[in-house]
Amino acid sequence: MKIEFLKNGVPALLLAPMEGVTDFPMRALLTELGGFQYCVSEFVRVTQEPVPEKVFYRLIPELRSGGRTASGIPIIVQLLGGDSQKIAESALTAVKCGALGIDLNFGCPAPTVNRHDGGAVLLKSPSRIFEIVSAVRRVVPANIPVSAKLRLGWERVEEIYQTSDAAIQGGVNWLTVHARTRSQGYAPPVHWNILKEIKKIAPVPIVANGDIKSLQDFKKCREVTGCEHFMLGRGALAEPALAQGIAFELGLGGTLKDQHFYYRMSQERWLPLFKRFVELAGPQAQSPFYTAKRIKQWLSLAGRCYSIDWAEPIKRASSLEEMWEVFCCEKKEVAL
Repeated sequence: MKIEFLKNGVPALLLAPMEGVTDFPMRALLTELGGFQYCVSEFVRVTQEPVPEKVFYRLIPELRSGGRTASGIPIIVQLLGGDSQKIAESALTAVKCGALGIDLNFGCPAPTVNRHDGGAVLLKSPSRIFEIVSAVRRVVPANIPVSAKLRLGWERVEEIYQTSDAAIQGGVNWLTVHARTRSQGYAPPVHWNILKEIKKIAPVPIVANGDIKSLQDFKKCREVTGCEHFMLGRGALAEPALAQGIAFELGLGGTLKDQHFYYRMSQERWLPLFKRFVELAGPQAQSPFYTAKRIKQWLSLAGRCYSIDWAEPIKRASSLEEMWEVFCCEKKEVAL
């Protein structure tokens, strides 16, 4: 089984990897809602040894089902680390497990990750980016896409010209660029104008990422960057209908209900989403409090994008039963 490579002239929308957030049940839910053509998994860390099969199957259970979510959306496995040989061996194992694509993380800004030679720290050394990408491309079959996710630089936005060239020379099929530096973290501003310059010179598709939290943000990003491929992270969590609205604008189907902030309007529209998440997370839950914790996390992420007046009592609840009581004013039994 294989997937179509991203191509210039054929728009696409990707679900971003978010460590501890876009795991198996969240990928299942967001792709079930529609709008996405691809998912990128949370990063799989490559440390002392190449990653074994059992780890890939545990972290990305979709690999046992053709490498796709239940809705048929392909999962691209993201790897993170600084040892080119171990990453290449891990990539080959992932493909043997059923991965439909490999993505290489050169963008994670987390200090712990960076201190352990992973993520954005590699932006300091374009030659190492080239080495890692080319090592993976050599061992992964030609019909399996290899992509990379970058930030604009460690400190300066101009660093993207060297790092993107290193990744391209290494053999990536496309690049996803978060339009901030590592030193910025997630602080403003987002430098979409730089992506426009990269897109002009890059011979591979460029996926724009960063601060697309509404349909208006998407339209501005598309206008400024000239990109036709986009990746949603926090915006997809804050407004679950956003992917459908963007897909509609890209000519990929979907609807426009996002324009009216469909899920921002009332807590009643969130309740079916939370209950569906509970259904999907049930087999993955390690404790009765797993999904309650994840729902609180979800509301916190959404609350960073806009005010949710009704969320505080729910975040104070200690169990799903209490959450449903807050939502519905009556206790309901919820099977995990």
